[in-house]
Formats: sequence, structure tokens, C-alpha cells
Amino acid sequence: MAKIIIDGLEIEVPAEATLLQACEAGGAEVPRFCFHERLSIAGNCRMCLVEVKGAPKPVASCAMAVKDLRPGPNGEPPAVITRSKTVKKAREGVMEFLLINHPLDCPICDQGGECDLQDQAMAYGVDKNRFSENKRAVEDKYIGPLVKTSMNRCIHCTRCVRFATEVAGVSELGAIGRGEDMEITTYLESAMSSELQGNVIDLCPVGALTSKPYAFQARPWELAKTESIDVMDALGSAIRVDSRGREVMRVLPRLNEEINEEWISDKTRFIWDGLKSQRLDRPYVRERGKLRPATWTEAFEVIAKRMKKAQPERVGAIVGDLAAVEEIFALKNLMGRIGSPNIDCRQDGARLDPSRGRASYLFNPTIAGVEQADAILIIGSNPRLEAPVLNARLRKRWRMGNVRIAVVGEHADLTYTYDYLGAGPDTLSEIAEGSHSFSEVLRGAARPLVIVGQGALAREDGQAILSLAARLAGNVTAEWNGLSILHTAASRVGALDLGFVPAKGGKDVAAMLAPGALDVLFLLGADEIDVPAGPFVIYQGTHGDRGAHRADVILPGATYTEKSGLYVNTEGRVQQANRAIFPPGEAREDWAILRALSAVLGHTLPYDSLVQVRQALVDAYPHFAGVDEIAAGDTAGVSKLAQGRAGKLGKATFANVIRDFYLTNPIARASKIMADCSALAASRAGQQAAE
Repeated sequence: MAKIIIDGLEIEVPAEATLLQACEAGGAEVPRFCFHERLSIAGNCRMCLVEVKGAPKPVASCAMAVKDLRPGPNGEPPAVITRSKTVKKAREGVMEFLLINHPLDCPICDQGGECDLQDQAMAYGVDKNRFSENKRAVEDKYIGPLVKTSMNRCIHCTRCVRFATEVAGVSELGAIGRGEDMEITTYLESAMSSELQGNVIDLCPVGALTSKPYAFQARPWELAKTESIDVMDALGSAIRVDSRGREVMRVLPRLNEEINEEWISDKTRFIWDGLKSQRLDRPYVRERGKLRPATWTEAFEVIAKRMKKAQPERVGAIVGDLAAVEEIFALKNLMGRIGSPNIDCRQDGARLDPSRGRASYLFNPTIAGVEQADAILIIGSNPRLEAPVLNARLRKRWRMGNVRIAVVGEHADLTYTYDYLGAGPDTLSEIAEGSHSFSEVLRGAARPLVIVGQGALAREDGQAILSLAARLAGNVTAEWNGLSILHTAASRVGALDLGFVPAKGGKDVAAMLAPGALDVLFLLGADEIDVPAGPFVIYQGTHGDRGAHRADVILPGATYTEKSGLYVNTEGRVQQANRAIFPPGEAREDWAILRALSAVLGHTLPYDSLVQVRQALVDAYPHFAGVDEIAAGDTAGVSKLAQGRAGKLGKATFANVIRDFYLTNPIARASKIMADCSALAASRAGQQAAE
């Protein structure tokens, strides 16, 4: 630690800290445009000038470290002044230069109200312009359907360039020209391909890069802001849902160092238009082969008649990927009261079993723990498509150095260098047996990380592969458990925690979907399966997707922005999504629908409010009370898993489960924005294949 005096206050900070960080630690506010804590230092804008005692001129505080300052003549700590007349004059001069070419777009700029330049101009701007030359004009660039450009406003801070290169790992943005002819562009003016490109909107300190779908939709002071969590993947990124009336207007990231830092994927950010498209807003009943609108009473009566005719062992329930813990808990209780053992949450058929212990299906090292790993093996997964924010964390670890990353599965661009070992289980066997070169890397690693994707688990030999992965993770201890299951469904871990898998003698998803297996099938938002003709299908969900098309009765539910619900992310962290708006029409919260249905079926569930549901949930599963906490799994289960091998390994190569990143769930498939992104990605893939 080093001592430094900030505006007369002596403090201690790390010697490697910049003066800007030291000033913030001392309580002094320093304006900046180019500096960002998660990006490399550029020193472009010079807005962060401070006065250093003994220095001949103001110093850019973002580019100078505390250790670079000399002590005073008598050995006293170096002194920095942030509020002197010299500093104010220097910052006013910088602001005047920044505004030379900046257009007067504030009344029509989407950044208005959230613009750093606007805020700082209030403090350091001047009322007259001493430059009489014409302002420069820069042509707007096309960089895709998500980010709108107004490059006349650009102040060349290069935050977007550094983010694309360093964090996203896709070097598509850069600068051309020099001096006043400098422009930020994609060189060939093509669309950006990163799944994280929307983050440049938040990074831009002016209105040069704004949200194209959100343009001219609302002003920030009109919006109600609700803190929630994302369900587009299994990471549970912290988000803020901005709404006006009964409509979600945009989704922004929140800071969470343990999960997403301050980034979110494009699917998370731009999914909002799918929340209001193709919505189910009233119950439907199928008559003479066609669905017709019905009342809740009619829909429940139709279900009750069919349930009376069905034997409990011929009734089944499947949970989808976006369901909250409360409705899964209610559905499990209802099926238990009916007497049906046929329940399952694994739409894709993943060979995960909660009886092996919680550690057998969690991302045990945690998401933030990726940065501590010294050897990483990815099996049957493409993190860039399955969890882009996690992939950014993997890239961050790769940039830190001293780590070997290897992949067994499909060869893909993961934005960082890795060793491609092979495509199938044979390679895994070689590594486990010690005959592969990467075996030594794993054995010599103090903190090995083995990431297992659903592409390796949703197979006949999924249990055997999981056993091999546990063996490759090395010695499991309380300090480090390297076995990391990367889920793609937000509901999966919570459902496994609840034990929503077939009871003794019960059928799993594959068995339930076999012809003639069931008479009644309940789908709780399950849209990723094909239900054959035969069973009477009850679909409870939000969109007119695959499940609704097959349904005989439709019960309209609420999306994650329309209800308060618990989710458990891939690392086992209990999280709470909060309601931002109300469901449309006659749609209701899912647990309430199941409670009302249970009364009609004669198996009334013992709770009448969300508070009572959660109390019953916590009574049965205490770890759900610890919101934002991780209940660690029992490592003994992983050790036991590593010692045995359940079944024989297959010969088929691993196939990644996500082919189209933008269309993975009913909300995404209802989104026009996501459809445009999907079409662009398909066109780009076609061009690359042709080349």
C-alpha cells in the first residue's frame, strides 16, 4: 500500500492504482469519458486532469499510477488536488475542445438524460464557442440491426473499440484516419457479429452509439425501473427492466461481480419486443380440431373431465426452460396428490440425477471462480452461444495468462485460443487414462476446471460422460471442486433441487413422449419437445409456440417480467425475479393457475398466496430461503461419481445443443429483433461456408 494526499486528506491505496482510482477512494469525483474500470487505459479524452503538487502542468489521472509519483521534498506523501482553479480551467478547456464538432442534438438524442457529456458540460461547459469554423460531418455507419450510429456525436473515446477487442473478443471496430478525419467504423461497414455487442450502447458516453430498436420509444424519466434477473440462459445475469404502463420498453444490465460483472448478452438486452408478441392472453379449448377462446371455468371443467377418466400412472407433467421455482413446486405437489410418478424437467433428456447429490449438476467452482482456474477443459459445449457472458469471463481468464484451455467437441470460434483435442468420447477416455498429452496438464493443475455442456449430457451415454468428467476434475475438496455443469435452461437447477424427476416407476420425458404412453400430459412452458398424437395435452405458458399448437387446453401464464419468482442459476445461486408489469388480458401467475386448478380437480393445494407458497417451499427445501446465496453441494457425491462409470461410452461425436443463439425459447421466437439477428447470422454463416 502507498500513501497519498487527496485534497488534503491522506489515504492508503495500492501502489498500482491510478490517480483516478485513488481520488475516488479519497471521495473526490473525477470526470472521465475514455476511462473504464474493465477496459485498458487509453488516455484519449483528457477530461480527468488533476493537479499534482510539483508537476509543471495538470496530469491525466487515468494514465498515471500512484507508484509513479515522487514524494515531497521532505519525504511527505505526494499530493493531488482535484478542485483547484487550475484543474477547473484545464477541464473547461478540454470540454471546449470536445464540443467544437459536437452537434446540438440534445433535444432529439436518445442519450438525453443518460449522457455523460451532457452532465459534464453542465459543470465544465462554457456559454460561447470561440471556434468559427464549420463543424465536421461524419457519415453514420451500419453496424447491424441492434446498434444505431450517429457518428457526428463521437468524441473518439474508443471505449467501443476496446470493449469489442478485449471483452467480446471480436475485433470488428477500429479507427481510420487521423486528426479531425478520424472515424470509428467496422472498416468494411458490415454488421457486428458478437453476441455481446449491445454493451457498447452502455459504454458510449455520448449519443454516438444507441439502441436501434429502442430509438425514440421513451425517455428515461418516463420509465419505471425494476431490478430483476435474466432467464435467457442459466447464468441469471443481474438486469434492470424499464417499463412504461403495462409494456416493457428496454432491459439493461446491473452490476453483479459474482455473475455478469456489468455485461449482458444481446438476447437478454433486446428480447423485450417478444414479451408482447404472440402472447396467450386468455384460455383456449380445442373443439373439432380447432382452438376456441374459453373462460377459465370452461377450461378447468374440460381438464377435470379428462383427468377423471385417466389413471394416475397415465398422467404426466413436463417442465419447460423458463419456469420459476414456485410453479414447479406447485406442480410437483399437485402431481403427488394425484398420485402420478411421471414428472420430468429435462426436456432435452440430459442424464442428470439429483439423487447423486447437488454437486453432480452444478457449476461448482462458481462463475467468478473461473478466474482462479489454471487449466480448463470444455466438453460438448460452445459457451459463446450457450452463455456469452460466461464466455467473456473465460476470455478474461485467458487474457490474464498462465492457463491452458482445451475443447472436446465441435470446433468453434470461442474468441480465445484453445487446444482442440477431439470431437467425441474416445478423446475423453484417452485423457482419463493418461495416454493423452492434456492429461499431464490436468494432473499438474492446482485448480482444474472441467466444463460439461448439455451436448455431452443429453445422450444415451450421458451418465458415463459425466462420470469421466468427474474423474478429470481431479481431487475434489471443500476449497475447489472443478466439475462444472453448464446448463442452458434457467429453470433446470431449481427443478433438480426440487427433485422434479420421475419417482420410482415413473416415466422420463422420452418415455412420456412414446406413442400410447400417457392419456394426459401437462406441459408447464415446455416448448422444446414434439408431443405425438394421442395424449390429451394441457399447456400452461405464455406464447403461441410449439406447445400451444399441440395443446387441447391452453392456460395463459406470466413471463419472468410479469411475476415475482425464484430461479436457481447454473452455479446453484438462488435468485429472485421481480414483477415489472402485469400479465396481459386474462393471463395469471403460474402458481395461482395451478392452485385454482387443484381445487377443481379435488386436490386443493395448501396455499392461497405467494407468501404461503414460499413458506411451504422453504419448509420443504430450506436452502431456497438464502436468496443470492449458494448452498454448496456435497463433494462426496462427485467423488463417488468419479469412481464408477454408469454405462458404456458411445461412438457419436458431441454436438452443441444451440444452433441458433437468437431463437432458443418462446419469447425469443416471438421477437422480431431476434428474428432479424437470426437471419443476419444465417446469412453470414452461408457466406463463410461459400468462401
